[in-house]
Amino acid sequence: VQLQASGGGLVQAGGSLRLSCAASGSIFSINVMGWYRQAPGKQRELVATITSNDNTNYIDSVKGRFTISRDNAKNTVSLQMNSLKPEDTAVYYCNADLTAVSGRRRTYWGQGTQVTVSS
Repeated sequence: VQLQASGGGLVQAGGSLRLSCAASGSIFSINVMGWYRQAPGKQRELVATITSNDNTNYIDSVKGRFTISRDNAKNTVSLQMNSLKPEDTAVYYCNADLTAVSGRRRTYWGQGTQVTVSS
């Protein structure tokens, strides 16, 4: 099983970016999917999560600006980021709690994608 993230980049403050992450491999089911981020010198923090029935959760600092969504048929999760701020600058990681065809359930991580917001 692999998670492949894409969509990071450099944007000016107030701009938008869309991150995507695709899970592939011998997947039986995906439970919760999410996005985390890690800024330089800081711990990795949860940004947003979405359950298999589309219940979402966001950290306060991104509420109203970021939207998480998923496509269960394609095993993808996306993060639409609007009104970006310099403090959103970080490496963003996608994450999935999934059950493989083997029956094993664990959490998988994508490779990280850099988001840089200039002031």
